[in-house]
Amino acid sequence: MKNTLMATHLRLVGMAALWGASWSWGKVVAQSMAPLAAASLRFLFASVVLVLWMQRASALRGLKSLSRNQWLGLAAAALAGVFGYSSFFMLSLQLVPAGKAAIVVTLNPGVTLLLAAILFREHLNPAILAGMVLSAIGAYIAIGGGSSQASDGASVGFGGLLLLGCVACWVAYTLIGRLVLKGVDALTTTTVTTVIGALMLLLTSLIVEGVPAWQKLAQAPASAWGSLLALAFGATAIAYAWYFEGVKALGAGAASGYITLVPVFGVLFSSLWLGEATPANLFIGAALAISGMAMMHVGRRRAEQATAKTPKTLRSTRP
Repeated sequence: MKNTLMATHLRLVGMAALWGASWSWGKVVAQSMAPLAAASLRFLFASVVLVLWMQRASALRGLKSLSRNQWLGLAAAALAGVFGYSSFFMLSLQLVPAGKAAIVVTLNPGVTLLLAAILFREHLNPAILAGMVLSAIGAYIAIGGGSSQASDGASVGFGGLLLLGCVACWVAYTLIGRLVLKGVDALTTTTVTTVIGALMLLLTSLIVEGVPAWQKLAQAPASAWGSLLALAFGATAIAYAWYFEGVKALGAGAASGYITLVPVFGVLFSSLWLGEATPANLFIGAALAISGMAMMHVGRRRAEQATAKTPKTLRSTRP
């Protein structure tokens, strides 16, 4: 039993490492390939693995039972979480260092919890609120500073706006899942949104970038292709598989806590693999942002525990 739990925790650390490494891999790809073409290839490759995974789990037959509203919800989730997020992801990495970009992950839970409080009237305790503020300050310090030249600052500034697009798309994906995808399991959601999102990216790439962009893919260096395959199979298929295993074994709250490690690995790998500078503002901002994420996670766990202890009769009377 202990060995099984240890393996689960190690896989979750591996998941965080793969998601952290995705920023460095994405940077390599963005420098050599057309962004939309590369993004569509990433999710096309991942789609093959995920569909095979569903087939092995005998989950493909469950697609027939999905309602029209669930299919529409999956399409909306694919538009936000795959098409939108990956487009902003690739475009931003053309302008922003991978280490700085990885810090954007720290904004996702805060914005999600804030909108959940507005839309679903979820309670925000002091720990969650303090974590939100700390993460926002840390992300601003890490992403906004450190450029010595005006032109570089302008590029990073626009890249920062693109990174905020990543945040907006991920939050939309999360909230869409909560609103319209009840009853759809995580594997089905991930697989279907990946396939639909890949097709959206492919069509958009052919329209916007054209066939020449795809012809130029053959000229991309081996490092770019290796990074693209790592994004598809490592950061998408394998990382999600390990995350789902963690959720099944430990629960969603415990498994999601490992996401706190994603920006740590992101900054580490960008420094080791890409030789990116790690100025003081990046360290300070990353430390504050990651601490904020940890505080939000603790606050969320406390809120869940308090809700679980509240009698159902009292819960039903809450506005």
